[in-house]
This record gives sequence, structure tokens and C-alpha cells, in this order.
Amino acid sequence: MKGKGLKFLSMSLIVTMLLTACGGSGEKKDDTKTGDNAPAATDVATPQVNRIVTSNMSEPGSLDPAKAKGTHESFPLQHLFAGLTKVTAEGKVENALADKIDLSEDGLVYTITLKDGLKWSDGNPLTASDFEYAWKRVLDPAIASDYAYQLYYVKGGQEYNEGKGKIEDVGVKALDDKTLEVTLKQPTAYFDSLMAFYTLYPVEKAVVEANPDWAKDPSTYVSNGPFILKEWTHNAKIVLDKNPNFYDAENVKIDGIDLDILEDQSTVYQKYVAGEYNMTVELPLEVTAQMKQENNPELVVGADVGLYYYNLNPAIKPLNNVKVRKALSLALDRNVITENITKGGQVPATAIVPLGLYDEEGKEFSEANKDMVKTDVEEAKKLLAEGLAEENMKPEDVNLTILYNTSENHKKIAEAIQQMWNKELGINLNLENTEFKVKIDRETNKEYDISRSGWIGDYLDPMTFMDLWLTGAPNNYVSYSNPEYDKLIKEAQASTDQKLRMDNMRAAERMILEDAAIIPIYFYTHPYAVKPNVTGIYKTAINYPNLTYAEITLNK
Repeated sequence: MKGKGLKFLSMSLIVTMLLTACGGSGEKKDDTKTGDNAPAATDVATPQVNRIVTSNMSEPGSLDPAKAKGTHESFPLQHLFAGLTKVTAEGKVENALADKIDLSEDGLVYTITLKDGLKWSDGNPLTASDFEYAWKRVLDPAIASDYAYQLYYVKGGQEYNEGKGKIEDVGVKALDDKTLEVTLKQPTAYFDSLMAFYTLYPVEKAVVEANPDWAKDPSTYVSNGPFILKEWTHNAKIVLDKNPNFYDAENVKIDGIDLDILEDQSTVYQKYVAGEYNMTVELPLEVTAQMKQENNPELVVGADVGLYYYNLNPAIKPLNNVKVRKALSLALDRNVITENITKGGQVPATAIVPLGLYDEEGKEFSEANKDMVKTDVEEAKKLLAEGLAEENMKPEDVNLTILYNTSENHKKIAEAIQQMWNKELGINLNLENTEFKVKIDRETNKEYDISRSGWIGDYLDPMTFMDLWLTGAPNNYVSYSNPEYDKLIKEAQASTDQKLRMDNMRAAERMILEDAAIIPIYFYTHPYAVKPNVTGIYKTAINYPNLTYAEITLNK
């Protein structure tokens, strides 16, 4: 329900956004400095060069597939590497490096035949042994890969990663140069999709063994995707050139991709308007709203299987109290956020698993618990009073900080939530922004009170969200630990019975919402912009825009 305070908030936000959107410019992450004479996006021609010029959101922590852990890394990686499978623009899983994939009747053994003539960017043959080496390397405890758990489906994988098993017992084996045999510990319904995820990309064994720092310098960087790493000026620029050894190089029409490393999306969009960029990977909130209103053909609102949410650190009082956590969620009017702030077609979150993932009957999984996330200010006030009393606290005793990575978009959302909690619950919160890498480190070390998070699915199954909060999971920043939740999820992971899997995940989703471990805010969309003379860019629901098959019509 909406109270007077939220109506006032809505109006104030609308006024603010009309002012910032003036002139038709803006930025999804940062405040835009626009003027009434700012040019429209189509007013300036794109550079006369056969390259996509755009930005990456922030400096990658690593461009080693085994060590990468965020979208700021996955965006360049999806253009530097190719996996055994890929997700198409239509959302289907198809073979990429794999020519043929055979699955045993019991669902445990994958026999994967590679395409003929595969090569690394250095010209050396790419073989099944490179996959065996890469996957076992991800599981090597010494690598400390955040995504090692994505290979726990492989027989012996978890045991080896946890130091309880041997590398030779891991169920990945090159039978010959073209044949990879993968043995799972249990049938996994979404393993075909998972093989497209960047952690499962191959690396060239000889290169990595010869130089542990191979991924830090373009002169030693070897990949197998549509592009190669030509230049990496840290915190400034990444340059990718076309890879002539890519298996589908004949269909790659552009000469390369130039990525400025820019967190300030105002600057990104101004460069797009000025014709320096021929596409943007993201857009400012107010720009998306204006382009939608104008039906601007350069706007693309891509699908995203993603959840925007807040972590609540249960080690910090009064967030240790479930009533307080529930009160914070109930006091939020998510419609205000999606209608008056984000304005990019985002959907107020009604649970955890977002739109675009389906159950055993082919229906949206998100329908299962769609009424569990709601607004109820009176109930929020009641629960907050009870929870604070149990902690011997009053509203004025609450001293919490919302941590978010530097972005004008995240700032605006945090400010709106800050106002809602102050108006409806009488509590004051501080805001703190930091670099994305620093935010992740602080979440990992539990050095935060409340933090902004987002999760885009790694593969096309609800499990890509539900396994996040297993006890001890690397992305479980709220330290959620519930034996019954763990049991439900592990049973679902081990079963091919789709009804059992989905029933378990539905029950687990209800459980984590009842425990209010996180606060779901909205389901993502992914607005971006592309110049009229650029075609062939597509967006899957689990990846950033794919530029591999882009084509540029050069102005004459």
C-alpha cells in the first residue's frame, strides 16, 4: 500500500528525474550533465572504422576464466573465448566448439566430440586435453576459484576442490585429441547450458603451465574466441582484435572491439551521443525513460534473467532479528522504484527467481511464490517495533549503512530506499559507495551492514539462483545457513525428476523469503543503445550484449 509519504516521494523523484533528463541526455550509472542543446543520439555519425567502440563497466579483476567472477569480466571474456556450447539469441542451447554431444542412458556420462581443426589464437591445436586441464584447474584448491562449485556436478569435483580427493578421481578425461568424456556424480538437467558458462571455458595447458601470469599481459594472453586481447591499459582501456583462428571467423565481420573502462555512465552516454561510441552496454535510468517515451529506435530493452536485491548482514544488530529484516522488506514500495526511477521495463520482484526460467510444466517459475514479496507498511511498523524491542533498541538507535558500487543508478535507488525507511519506519540510514571490486571484497569479508547486489543467471534453470544461499556458498554474502534449505537444494541438484526438482526449489524459495535473508527489489531488464548503422548485436537472457556477429555499415 502507498501512504502519503510515498506519494510525496514519488512526486519528488519525478521532478528530480525530469530535471536531470532535460535535453535528452543522461546515464544509467552516473549523473548526467546535460543541456537543452544536447544532440540527439542520431545527430552525429559513428566513427569511420570497422570496430565496435564502447565501454566496459569497470576494471576486470582477472581475464582468466578460472578467476573471473563478475559481469565486468564476463563481458570481455565472452568475446575472448568460446565454450563447448553457447546460448543463442533465441535462448536455445546449441553446440559451439562441440561437434556432437552424446549422453548415456543413465544421464551420467557425456561424450563430447570437438569440431575439426580447432585452434588457439597462437595457432596451436585446441584439444580435449585443454578442456580436461582447464576444468581440473578450476577445481584446484590452489586456484581458489569462486566458481569452482559450478563443477561440483562432475564426479569427484567437490572432493578435489575441498582437499578431500585426488585430481585423478575427477570425472573429466580426454580420450583422444577430439573426445572429452565427462562423468557426473548425478544427472544434471541443465549441464548443457552450464557448459556455455565462462568458468568452463578452456585454457591452453602449455601456455598456463609455462607462465602463471599469462592472463595479465596481452603479449602472453592466448584465447580461442572470436577476438584476441591486443591491449589492456589497466583502469583505462581494453582492445580486442579479430581472431583469425576462431572456428567461425568467416562470420565475424568487424575488425575488433575497443572498450574504455568507465564507471561514469554519464560520460559513456555523452560519448555515444557525440559519435565516439557506436553502442552502449548499459544506459542511464533517465535516458532509458526518455528514449522509451520517444520510441527511439536506438533503444534496445534486452531480456535479463536477473534479480536486483539487498543483502542484510545478520551479524549486525538489529539485522540479526528476522522481524526487523521482514519489516525492511515490507516497507518498500517497489513500484515507485521501477516506475519512477529505473523506468526500463523492470518488474517489481515478487520472489527470488526472476522471469524467464521455467518449471516442469513450462510455466514461469516466478509464479510459484509470487505473493511473498509485497508492501505492507502497517505490518512493517508492527514487526519493526517488536523486533527492536527484542533487541532492546529504539528506531533512533539504528545506525546502518547501505553499501553500493559507484553508479548513479544504484545511488538513486539507495536514496529512494533510504527515504522510504525513514518516512515509514522512522529509521535513518547512511549511504556509502565504493568501487565494484572493493564492494565484492567487503561482502566476501562480511564488512558491511546492507549492500546492493545483483545476480544474473549463469545458466537456464532456477537452480542458478537457488544454490546461491547454500551453507558456505561463495556468493552467500549473508551467511545464510539452513540445513533444511541445503537438503532441498541438494536433492534437487541430484534428481532428474523435474517435478521433484521444482517442488524442492519452490519450497526452498519460500524458506529463504520467510527467513528474510535478502530483500528482493526488482527483476532486471537490460536497456542499451545501438547506432542505426550497426546490426547483428544480440542479447541473451544470461549474458551482456554479444558483439561477435555485429556488422557496421560505414557511411560514404
